Amino acid sequence: MRLNDSAERPSTPRPRSAPRPGSTAPARVPGQRRRRAAPAAEDTPDPGRRKRKPGKSRRKKALMWTGGALGLVLVGGSAFAYYWYDRLSGNIDTVDIGGVGSDKVLADGPVNILIIGNDVRTGEGNEAYGNRTNVTGHADTTLLFHVAEDRTNATVVSIPRDLVIRIPDCESIQSDGSTKSIPGSTVATRFNESYGVDGRDPGCTMLTVEEITGLEVDHFMMFDFNAVKTMSTAVGGVEVCLEKPLKDRDGGSGLDLPAGESRIQGEEALSFLRNRHGLRNESDLDRIEMQQKFVASMLRQLKEDTLGSPSKMLDVADAATKSLTVDKGIGSPGKLLTLARELGRIDLKNITMMTVPVKDNPDEPTPVTVVLDPVKAPKVFSMLQNDVSFTEVKKKEKKAKDKQAELLEGTRAEASEIRVDVFNGGGPAGAAQDTLVWLQTGEGVARSTNRGNAPAEVDRTRLEYAPNQAGQARKLADLMGLPASAMQPGTKDADATTPMTLTLGPDFTEAGVPVAPPKKVDVGQSRADEKMCGK
Repeated sequence: MRLNDSAERPSTPRPRSAPRPGSTAPARVPGQRRRRAAPAAEDTPDPGRRKRKPGKSRRKKALMWTGGALGLVLVGGSAFAYYWYDRLSGNIDTVDIGGVGSDKVLADGPVNILIIGNDVRTGEGNEAYGNRTNVTGHADTTLLFHVAEDRTNATVVSIPRDLVIRIPDCESIQSDGSTKSIPGSTVATRFNESYGVDGRDPGCTMLTVEEITGLEVDHFMMFDFNAVKTMSTAVGGVEVCLEKPLKDRDGGSGLDLPAGESRIQGEEALSFLRNRHGLRNESDLDRIEMQQKFVASMLRQLKEDTLGSPSKMLDVADAATKSLTVDKGIGSPGKLLTLARELGRIDLKNITMMTVPVKDNPDEPTPVTVVLDPVKAPKVFSMLQNDVSFTEVKKKEKKAKDKQAELLEGTRAEASEIRVDVFNGGGPAGAAQDTLVWLQTGEGVARSTNRGNAPAEVDRTRLEYAPNQAGQARKLADLMGLPASAMQPGTKDADATTPMTLTLGPDFTEAGVPVAPPKKVDVGQSRADEKMCGK
């Protein structure tokens, strides 16, 4: 990597229903989370690891989102349809990741899906790509796919394999049904070791991403080298554009592409995605940028050409599912269909692609790894946690959100009229006292009191108040920069001397800094519908 500066690592995952800040500070390692409960779903998979599970879809748009992995489209109820249904069902592997992830296909709010590119070298034609004795592989290419609650937009965030983090404790379900506890890393470790090392499974990678971002990951989809080769061939090749010729100088892959547009498939497509020679800095970050352009081009290819041809769609579905592994939460035809229908609603122009903001590792004389950017990374994570779109889209407002936003509308009390007790429920050490001093000396809130640590930690900052204290609450929200989601009105009026309760959560950084998430952040990004030449 050829960048600058440093960052540390993020905080512990917390339950859904509240955004949690990804942090650049060291964090304690969390215990294994319980799988989030869900109503009974069709085709519920049996317990066990790596059992074959069905996976198909009947909608055209579904194919665009999973490169065919969700599969069967427009074939009707014939024996031909049954043949393809059975074939695609048998292609998909499922992994029991225990208490990680969600039993629900779709969360009530945003959905986070982890796409893992496994660099396992086994399989036909993969002998030239490195160590063939490693039959598990690592998390070589990882994309976090964040889908907005209203399904109008999505953000695809690449996580560099050479990002140095601490991997948390995790558990892995063994083939005999037993559970293996795997200790987290005691020193800073490359992200790609979150899978495949010491028996870590995709659930361990999901937990690691949660540690980094502060988001809960609902599901994972994992592909291997063969998926790139077979899928790119099934769609008739993927168009890529280069500003200058690209050649693998080492000669290992034989990659040799001219400047301008080329259509690549099979081994050439895989070589393109794995190559870093001849790129701007010859770094993994350059390679990630090329991978994002390849993925965007394939999505456009599927939408513009493949969707109109049932035979092509079946070829892509068959190719993709042969190399696909998913969690049990989406490991059935009905569940995959539900997911596909929801994701298919998103327009390509509203999909943002970016890389987690990073800097060179300052502990290395010649940096080869990276660390989180301490300024930009938390802003990106905050926007994702609060479901803020990176694209200019017209949001479909939910009634519940409208009602919550209305809590900030109305008259305001004077600062001198505010009565509030301040608790620290997960913010930095001394946060309650710092806030008290800031409110009293800088904002004129003289009737504020430091109550120390809260009885229990909270997931985010919250302000509890009575209906007749709404004016005070709105004024304090203005001063603190509180989002509407922090407002917690009660049902009974309070007497004149009863204070409101402000509990500072992990989203609180310091006194005087707004708690609400940023609306935008200055990071490199692209759109899935854009055709751009790689450098």
